[in-house]
Amino acid sequence: MTPPSILIAVLSACNFLIGMGVFVIVGVLEPLGADFGISAASAGTLMTVYALSYAVLSPVLVSLTGAMGRRRVMALGLSMFLAAAFLSAVSPNMTVLSAARLLAAAGAGLFTPVAAAVAAGLYPAEQRARVLAAVFFGLSLAQVIGVPAGGWIGYTFGWQWAFWLVVGLAFPCIALIWVLVPSGLAFQPVSLRDLMGTLRNGRMMLAVLFTATFLAAVNVLYTYIAPLLSETMGYGRDGITLVLVVFGGGAVIGNIMGGILADRIGWHRTLTLLCILQACIMPTFSLLPLPAPFLLALTFAWSMSGWSFMAGQQLRLIGLAGPQAPVVLALNAAAIYVGIATGSAIGGLAILGHGISSVGMVAGAVAVMALLHLTLSAKIGPTAQTA
Repeated sequence: MTPPSILIAVLSACNFLIGMGVFVIVGVLEPLGADFGISAASAGTLMTVYALSYAVLSPVLVSLTGAMGRRRVMALGLSMFLAAAFLSAVSPNMTVLSAARLLAAAGAGLFTPVAAAVAAGLYPAEQRARVLAAVFFGLSLAQVIGVPAGGWIGYTFGWQWAFWLVVGLAFPCIALIWVLVPSGLAFQPVSLRDLMGTLRNGRMMLAVLFTATFLAAVNVLYTYIAPLLSETMGYGRDGITLVLVVFGGGAVIGNIMGGILADRIGWHRTLTLLCILQACIMPTFSLLPLPAPFLLALTFAWSMSGWSFMAGQQLRLIGLAGPQAPVVLALNAAAIYVGIATGSAIGGLAILGHGISSVGMVAGAVAVMALLHLTLSAKIGPTAQTA
Protein backbone atom coordinates (compact mmCIF):
# COMPACT_ATOMS: atom_id res chain seq x y z
CA MET A 1 0.00 0.00 0.00
CA THR A 2 1.43 3.36 -1.03
CA PRO A 3 1.79 5.73 1.97
CA PRO A 4 -0.80 8.54 1.85
CA SER A 5 1.92 11.22 1.78
CA ILE A 6 3.46 9.67 -1.35
CA LEU A 7 0.06 9.43 -3.02
CA ILE A 8 -0.64 13.11 -2.26
CA ALA A 9 2.70 14.02 -3.86
CA VAL A 10 1.84 12.01 -6.99
CA LEU A 11 -1.57 13.67 -7.30
CA SER A 12 0.06 17.06 -6.87
CA ALA A 13 2.61 16.29 -9.61
CA CYS A 14 -0.19 15.35 -11.98
CA ASN A 15 -2.00 18.58 -11.17
CA PHE A 16 1.21 20.41 -12.10
CA LEU A 17 0.97 18.83 -15.54
CA ILE A 18 -2.68 19.83 -15.88
CA GLY A 19 -2.07 23.35 -14.63
CA MET A 20 0.70 23.86 -17.15
CA GLY A 21 -1.28 22.35 -20.01
CA VAL A 22 -4.32 24.48 -19.27
CA PHE A 23 -2.81 27.87 -18.52
CA VAL A 24 0.18 27.87 -20.87
CA ILE A 25 -2.21 29.48 -23.37
CA VAL A 26 -2.03 32.64 -21.24
CA GLY A 27 1.73 32.88 -21.76
CA VAL A 28 1.63 32.29 -25.53
CA LEU A 29 -1.41 34.35 -26.59
CA GLU A 30 0.65 36.82 -28.60
CA PRO A 31 2.86 34.39 -30.61
CA LEU A 32 -0.11 32.07 -31.15
CA GLY A 33 -2.28 34.95 -32.33
CA ALA A 34 0.48 36.20 -34.62
CA ASP A 35 0.93 32.73 -36.13
CA PHE A 36 -2.79 32.40 -36.91
CA GLY A 37 -3.24 36.05 -37.84
CA ILE A 38 -5.75 36.85 -35.07
CA SER A 39 -5.87 39.32 -32.17
CA ALA A 40 -4.97 38.46 -28.58
CA ALA A 41 -8.65 38.83 -27.64
CA SER A 42 -9.60 36.27 -30.30
CA ALA A 43 -6.84 33.89 -29.19
CA GLY A 44 -8.17 34.27 -25.64
CA THR A 45 -11.33 32.44 -26.73
CA LEU A 46 -9.30 29.23 -26.45
CA MET A 47 -9.58 29.60 -22.67
CA THR A 48 -13.31 30.09 -23.08
CA VAL A 49 -13.61 26.93 -25.23
CA TYR A 50 -11.65 24.91 -22.67
CA ALA A 51 -13.60 26.32 -19.75
CA LEU A 52 -17.05 25.71 -21.21
CA SER A 53 -16.07 22.20 -22.31
CA TYR A 54 -14.79 21.38 -18.84
CA ALA A 55 -17.91 22.79 -17.21
CA VAL A 56 -20.18 20.55 -19.27
CA LEU A 57 -18.05 17.41 -19.49
CA SER A 58 -16.47 17.06 -16.03
CA PRO A 59 -19.55 16.27 -13.91
CA VAL A 60 -21.03 14.05 -16.62
CA LEU A 61 -17.84 12.04 -17.16
CA VAL A 62 -17.20 11.68 -13.41
CA SER A 63 -20.74 10.35 -13.00
CA LEU A 64 -20.49 7.98 -15.98
CA THR A 65 -17.24 6.52 -14.60
CA GLY A 66 -18.51 6.51 -11.01
CA ALA A 67 -18.32 2.72 -10.68
CA MET A 68 -14.80 2.40 -12.19
CA GLY A 69 -11.71 2.05 -10.05
CA ARG A 70 -10.17 5.38 -9.14
CA ARG A 71 -6.77 4.45 -10.59
CA ARG A 72 -8.29 3.65 -13.98
CA VAL A 73 -10.31 6.85 -14.05
CA MET A 74 -7.31 9.03 -13.24
CA ALA A 75 -5.06 7.23 -15.75
CA LEU A 76 -7.74 7.58 -18.42
CA GLY A 77 -8.07 11.29 -17.73
CA LEU A 78 -4.32 11.88 -17.99
CA SER A 79 -4.12 9.83 -21.21
CA MET A 80 -6.80 12.02 -22.77
CA PHE A 81 -4.89 15.09 -21.62
CA LEU A 82 -1.71 13.77 -23.26
CA ALA A 83 -3.55 13.18 -26.54
CA ALA A 84 -4.93 16.71 -26.39
CA ALA A 85 -1.48 18.22 -25.89
CA PHE A 86 -0.20 16.28 -28.90
CA LEU A 87 -3.10 17.48 -31.04
CA SER A 88 -2.47 21.06 -29.87
CA ALA A 89 1.19 20.88 -30.85
CA VAL A 90 0.34 19.83 -34.42
CA SER A 91 -2.74 22.03 -34.88
CA PRO A 92 -2.72 23.85 -38.23
CA ASN A 93 -5.54 26.26 -37.34
CA MET A 94 -7.84 27.52 -34.58
CA THR A 95 -10.52 24.93 -35.35
CA VAL A 96 -8.23 21.98 -34.64
CA LEU A 97 -6.69 23.74 -31.65
CA SER A 98 -10.16 24.39 -30.21
CA ALA A 99 -11.01 20.68 -30.63
CA ALA A 100 -7.78 19.82 -28.80
CA ARG A 101 -8.79 22.13 -25.94
CA LEU A 102 -12.13 20.32 -25.70
CA LEU A 103 -10.33 16.97 -25.38
CA ALA A 104 -7.98 18.44 -22.77
CA ALA A 105 -10.98 19.64 -20.79
CA ALA A 106 -12.48 16.16 -20.82
CA GLY A 107 -9.24 14.60 -19.54
CA ALA A 108 -8.63 17.16 -16.82
CA GLY A 109 -12.31 17.04 -15.89
CA LEU A 110 -11.97 13.35 -15.12
CA PHE A 111 -8.71 13.58 -13.21
CA THR A 112 -8.94 16.67 -10.99
CA PRO A 113 -12.18 16.08 -9.03
CA VAL A 114 -11.47 12.38 -8.58
CA ALA A 115 -8.00 13.18 -7.27
CA ALA A 116 -9.48 15.65 -4.76
CA ALA A 117 -12.06 13.11 -3.55
CA VAL A 118 -9.38 10.43 -3.18
CA ALA A 119 -7.15 12.77 -1.17
CA ALA A 120 -10.00 13.93 1.09
CA GLY A 121 -10.87 10.32 1.88
CA LEU A 122 -7.36 9.53 3.11
CA TYR A 123 -7.36 11.98 6.04
CA PRO A 124 -9.68 13.00 8.91
CA ALA A 125 -11.94 16.05 8.53
CA GLU A 126 -9.77 18.37 10.63
CA GLN A 127 -6.81 17.91 8.24
CA ARG A 128 -8.66 18.01 4.92
CA ALA A 129 -8.17 21.68 4.03
CA ARG A 130 -4.39 21.34 4.23
CA VAL A 131 -4.46 18.00 2.38
CA LEU A 132 -6.55 19.50 -0.42
CA ALA A 133 -4.16 22.44 -0.55
CA ALA A 134 -1.29 19.94 -0.90
CA VAL A 135 -3.01 18.18 -3.81
CA PHE A 136 -3.60 21.50 -5.54
CA PHE A 137 -0.04 22.64 -4.80
CA GLY A 138 0.88 21.24 -8.22
CA LEU A 139 -1.56 23.60 -9.91
CA SER A 140 -0.06 26.58 -8.12
CA LEU A 141 3.49 25.36 -8.82
CA ALA A 142 2.56 25.24 -12.49
CA GLN A 143 1.95 28.97 -12.27
CA VAL A 144 5.46 29.67 -10.95
CA ILE A 145 7.38 27.20 -13.13
CA GLY A 146 5.27 25.60 -15.84
CA VAL A 147 3.37 28.56 -17.29
CA PRO A 148 6.34 31.00 -17.36
CA ALA A 149 8.58 28.26 -18.80
CA GLY A 150 5.98 27.45 -21.42
CA GLY A 151 5.59 31.13 -22.24
CA TRP A 152 9.35 31.61 -22.59
CA ILE A 153 9.59 28.54 -24.82
CA GLY A 154 6.63 29.76 -26.86
CA TYR A 155 8.17 33.18 -27.46
CA THR A 156 11.62 31.72 -28.18
CA PHE A 157 10.95 28.58 -30.24
CA GLY A 158 7.28 28.81 -31.20
CA TRP A 159 4.10 28.24 -29.21
CA GLN A 160 3.86 24.61 -30.38
CA TRP A 161 6.91 23.68 -28.31
CA ALA A 162 5.10 24.65 -25.11
CA PHE A 163 2.62 21.86 -25.85
CA TRP A 164 5.37 19.39 -26.76
CA LEU A 165 6.75 19.98 -23.27
CA VAL A 166 3.36 19.02 -21.84
CA VAL A 167 3.38 15.85 -23.95
CA GLY A 168 6.79 14.90 -22.57
CA LEU A 169 5.72 15.43 -18.96
CA ALA A 170 2.47 13.50 -19.35
CA PHE A 171 4.09 10.08 -19.85
CA PRO A 172 5.78 9.83 -16.42
CA CYS A 173 2.64 11.18 -14.74
CA ILE A 174 0.50 8.40 -16.21
CA ALA A 175 3.10 5.83 -15.17
CA LEU A 176 3.18 7.18 -11.61
CA ILE A 177 -0.58 6.95 -11.29
CA TRP A 178 -0.67 3.39 -12.61
CA VAL A 179 2.24 2.13 -10.50
CA LEU A 180 1.70 3.98 -7.20
CA VAL A 181 -2.05 4.40 -6.87
CA PRO A 182 -3.54 1.22 -5.35
CA SER A 183 -6.00 -0.59 -7.60
CA GLY A 184 -8.34 -1.35 -4.71
CA LEU A 185 -8.94 2.10 -3.24
CA ALA A 186 -12.21 2.15 -1.33
CA PHE A 187 -14.77 4.61 -2.66
CA GLN A 188 -18.52 5.08 -2.83
CA PRO A 189 -19.75 4.78 -6.43
CA VAL A 190 -21.75 7.68 -7.83
CA SER A 191 -24.04 7.86 -10.83
CA LEU A 192 -25.90 10.20 -13.14
CA ARG A 193 -28.79 10.00 -10.67
CA ASP A 194 -26.53 11.53 -8.01
CA LEU A 195 -25.54 14.25 -10.44
CA MET A 196 -29.15 15.08 -11.29
CA GLY A 197 -30.08 15.14 -7.61
CA THR A 198 -27.32 17.61 -6.86
CA LEU A 199 -28.22 19.80 -9.83
CA ARG A 200 -31.79 20.01 -8.51
CA ASN A 201 -30.54 21.09 -5.06
CA GLY A 202 -30.71 24.88 -5.47
CA ARG A 203 -28.99 25.68 -2.18
CA MET A 204 -26.09 23.35 -2.93
CA MET A 205 -25.69 24.75 -6.42
CA LEU A 206 -25.67 28.29 -5.04
CA ALA A 207 -22.74 27.30 -2.85
CA VAL A 208 -20.94 25.55 -5.74
CA LEU A 209 -21.39 28.47 -8.13
CA PHE A 210 -19.59 30.85 -5.79
CA THR A 211 -16.46 29.23 -7.26
CA ALA A 212 -17.50 30.53 -10.70
CA THR A 213 -18.16 34.06 -9.44
CA PHE A 214 -14.85 34.36 -7.60
CA LEU A 215 -12.75 32.97 -10.43
CA ALA A 216 -14.60 35.00 -13.06
CA ALA A 217 -13.29 38.09 -11.29
CA VAL A 218 -9.71 36.79 -11.29
CA ASN A 219 -9.81 35.75 -14.95
CA VAL A 220 -11.17 39.01 -16.29
CA LEU A 221 -7.64 40.24 -15.62
CA TYR A 222 -5.49 37.09 -15.73
CA THR A 223 -6.54 35.96 -19.22
CA TYR A 224 -5.28 39.21 -20.72
CA ILE A 225 -2.34 39.95 -18.45
CA ALA A 226 0.26 39.39 -21.22
CA PRO A 227 -1.23 41.85 -23.76
CA LEU A 228 -1.99 44.30 -20.92
CA LEU A 229 1.68 44.31 -19.88
CA SER A 230 2.79 44.56 -23.49
CA GLU A 231 0.61 47.58 -24.23
CA THR A 232 0.90 49.52 -20.96
CA MET A 233 4.39 48.60 -19.71
CA GLY A 234 6.07 47.89 -23.05
CA TYR A 235 7.04 44.40 -21.85
CA GLY A 236 8.12 41.66 -24.24
CA ARG A 237 9.09 38.06 -23.62
CA ASP A 238 11.37 38.59 -20.61
CA GLY A 239 9.20 41.15 -18.83
CA ILE A 240 6.04 39.09 -19.23
CA THR A 241 7.88 35.95 -18.10
CA LEU A 242 9.11 37.75 -14.97
CA VAL A 243 5.61 38.89 -14.05
CA LEU A 244 4.26 35.36 -14.60
CA VAL A 245 7.00 33.95 -12.37
CA VAL A 246 6.07 36.41 -9.61
CA PHE A 247 2.40 35.52 -10.09
CA GLY A 248 3.38 31.86 -9.74
CA GLY A 249 5.27 32.55 -6.52
CA GLY A 250 2.18 34.21 -5.10
CA ALA A 251 0.11 31.22 -6.20
CA VAL A 252 2.36 28.78 -4.33
CA ILE A 253 2.28 30.81 -1.11
CA GLY A 254 -1.45 31.46 -1.47
CA ASN A 255 -2.24 27.79 -1.99
CA ILE A 256 -0.46 26.87 1.24
CA MET A 257 -1.83 29.85 3.17
CA GLY A 258 -5.40 29.13 2.07
CA GLY A 259 -5.35 25.66 3.60
CA ILE A 260 -3.92 26.94 6.88
CA LEU A 261 -6.41 29.82 7.06
CA ALA A 262 -9.41 27.61 6.35
CA ASP A 263 -8.39 25.10 9.04
CA ARG A 264 -7.81 27.88 11.59
CA ILE A 265 -10.49 30.53 11.02
CA GLY A 266 -13.03 28.60 8.96
CA TRP A 267 -14.05 28.75 5.32
CA HIS A 268 -16.48 31.67 5.66
CA ARG A 269 -14.03 34.17 7.13
CA THR A 270 -11.31 33.00 4.76
CA LEU A 271 -13.41 33.43 1.63
CA THR A 272 -14.82 36.79 2.77
CA LEU A 273 -11.31 38.14 3.33
CA LEU A 274 -10.15 36.95 -0.08
CA CYS A 275 -13.08 38.57 -1.90
CA ILE A 276 -12.30 41.89 -0.23
CA LEU A 277 -8.61 41.67 -1.12
CA GLN A 278 -9.35 40.88 -4.78
CA ALA A 279 -11.83 43.78 -5.02
CA CYS A 280 -9.18 46.16 -3.69
CA ILE A 281 -6.14 44.89 -5.61
CA MET A 282 -7.30 44.25 -9.18
CA PRO A 283 -8.53 47.77 -10.06
CA THR A 284 -4.98 49.00 -9.53
CA PHE A 285 -3.96 47.25 -12.76
CA SER A 286 -6.07 49.78 -14.65
CA LEU A 287 -3.55 52.42 -13.50
CA LEU A 288 -0.64 50.88 -15.45
CA PRO A 289 2.04 51.89 -16.28
CA LEU A 290 3.43 51.81 -12.75
CA PRO A 291 6.99 51.43 -11.42
CA ALA A 292 8.19 47.86 -11.99
CA PRO A 293 8.83 47.03 -8.28
CA PHE A 294 5.31 48.16 -7.39
CA LEU A 295 3.85 46.13 -10.26
CA LEU A 296 5.66 42.99 -9.09
CA ALA A 297 4.51 43.46 -5.48
CA LEU A 298 0.97 44.07 -6.68
CA THR A 299 1.08 40.94 -8.84
CA PHE A 300 2.31 38.84 -5.93
CA ALA A 301 -0.46 40.08 -3.62
CA TRP A 302 -3.12 39.56 -6.29
CA SER A 303 -1.99 36.01 -6.99
CA MET A 304 -1.57 35.07 -3.34
CA SER A 305 -5.08 36.18 -2.39
CA GLY A 306 -6.59 34.60 -5.50
CA TRP A 307 -4.90 31.22 -5.01
CA SER A 308 -5.81 31.04 -1.30
CA PHE A 309 -9.39 30.40 -2.38
CA MET A 310 -9.66 26.75 -3.36
CA ALA A 311 -8.94 24.87 -0.12
CA GLY A 312 -11.57 26.81 1.84
CA GLN A 313 -14.22 26.40 -0.84
CA GLN A 314 -13.56 22.67 -1.22
CA LEU A 315 -13.59 22.19 2.55
CA ARG A 316 -16.97 23.92 2.59
CA LEU A 317 -18.41 21.75 -0.18
CA ILE A 318 -17.11 18.43 1.18
CA GLY A 319 -18.77 19.24 4.51
CA LEU A 320 -22.04 19.96 2.73
CA ALA A 321 -21.96 17.03 0.31
CA GLY A 322 -21.28 13.98 2.47
CA PRO A 323 -21.30 10.79 0.33
CA GLN A 324 -21.97 12.81 -2.83
CA ALA A 325 -18.60 14.58 -2.48
CA PRO A 326 -17.19 13.25 -5.81
CA VAL A 327 -20.15 14.66 -7.75
CA VAL A 328 -20.11 17.97 -5.89
CA LEU A 329 -16.36 18.29 -6.39
CA ALA A 330 -16.83 17.59 -10.11
CA LEU A 331 -19.44 20.33 -10.23
CA ASN A 332 -17.07 22.59 -8.32
CA ALA A 333 -14.33 21.83 -10.84
CA ALA A 334 -16.83 22.62 -13.59
CA ALA A 335 -17.62 25.89 -11.84
CA ILE A 336 -13.92 26.76 -11.94
CA TYR A 337 -14.07 26.75 -15.69
CA VAL A 338 -17.44 28.45 -15.87
CA GLY A 339 -15.65 31.21 -13.97
CA ILE A 340 -12.68 31.16 -16.34
CA ALA A 341 -14.97 31.24 -19.37
CA THR A 342 -17.10 34.01 -17.95
CA GLY A 343 -14.09 36.04 -16.85
CA SER A 344 -12.29 35.72 -20.17
CA ALA A 345 -15.49 36.64 -22.04
CA ILE A 346 -16.14 39.66 -19.80
CA GLY A 347 -12.51 40.73 -20.21
CA GLY A 348 -12.75 40.43 -23.99
CA LEU A 349 -15.91 42.56 -24.04
CA ALA A 350 -14.26 45.13 -21.79
CA ILE A 351 -11.28 45.35 -24.15
CA LEU A 352 -13.51 45.78 -27.18
CA GLY A 353 -15.60 48.46 -25.49
CA HIS A 354 -13.14 50.39 -23.35
CA GLY A 355 -9.60 49.23 -24.19
CA ILE A 356 -7.31 46.79 -22.47
CA SER A 357 -6.64 49.04 -19.45
CA SER A 358 -10.26 48.60 -18.36
CA VAL A 359 -9.83 44.95 -17.34
CA GLY A 360 -8.55 45.81 -13.85
CA MET A 361 -11.54 47.96 -12.93
CA VAL A 362 -13.99 45.45 -14.40
CA ALA A 363 -12.30 42.60 -12.50
CA GLY A 364 -12.67 44.52 -9.24
CA ALA A 365 -16.38 45.06 -9.88
CA VAL A 366 -16.89 41.33 -10.46
CA ALA A 367 -15.02 40.62 -7.18
CA VAL A 368 -17.59 42.76 -5.36
CA MET A 369 -20.31 40.62 -6.95
CA ALA A 370 -18.47 37.53 -5.67
CA LEU A 371 -18.58 38.91 -2.12
CA LEU A 372 -22.33 39.46 -2.41
CA HIS A 373 -22.74 35.91 -3.77
CA LEU A 374 -20.74 34.47 -0.86
CA THR A 375 -22.84 36.33 1.70
CA LEU A 376 -26.09 35.13 0.14
CA SER A 377 -24.98 31.51 -0.31
CA ALA A 378 -23.69 31.32 3.28
CA LYS A 379 -27.01 32.60 4.67
CA ILE A 380 -29.35 30.30 2.77
CA GLY A 381 -27.03 27.38 1.97
CA PRO A 382 -27.57 23.76 3.11
CA THR A 383 -26.45 22.53 6.50
CA ALA A 384 -23.10 20.79 6.63
CA GLN A 385 -23.24 17.04 7.03
CA THR A 386 -21.16 15.17 9.53
CA ALA A 387 -18.06 13.71 7.90
